Amino acid sequence: MNIDQILDKIHPINSSSKLKLIENFDEISFPKNHIIIHSNKVEKKIYFIKKGIARTFSNTDDNEVTIAFGEEGDTIISLKSYILNQSGYENIELLEDCELYKISAANLQSLFSTDIDIANWGRKFAEQELIKAEQRFISNQLGTATERYIELLKEHPTLIQRVPLGLIASYLGITQVSLSRIRANIK
Repeated sequence: MNIDQILDKIHPINSSSKLKLIENFDEISFPKNHIIIHSNKVEKKIYFIKKGIARTFSNTDDNEVTIAFGEEGDTIISLKSYILNQSGYENIELLEDCELYKISAANLQSLFSTDIDIANWGRKFAEQELIKAEQRFISNQLGTATERYIELLKEHPTLIQRVPLGLIASYLGITQVSLSRIRANIK
């Protein structure tokens, strides 16, 4: 997914503002298994996935818990770093070789203060990230593992072919054996 498509998916902006915004992005690549965002560190960059897949996870005392997945067009961000300039709680690992668009949070904030169209785009961006976080929270609190799995299939249909089942089970908060049972019952 190219940067024009990603920006428009968030919120359309006029062509001159979009050009100013695009000029501040760099295109970069990282290999599979690269940790692009580390917990307990203030992250100064925001990434958008051009090609590839990533997962957000946190470490507990005895294991890792997968919190979210991102694929083409999605954002890689530590919201706590972005909004509060504080270290985040999450790690973000690339699950495939990835091509990304990168922008510094400082450059983005500067653009917000000088261009109202970019500022409005940024507001929509923040709103969408907040809604995604809220949906994950509500789904985890109210949905069964089967409901969360069906929702995951609906929202990310190719994820099952691209992500190890152990990570999907972790995301759902169940064992891999339970995930196998759910998958067998759905078929």
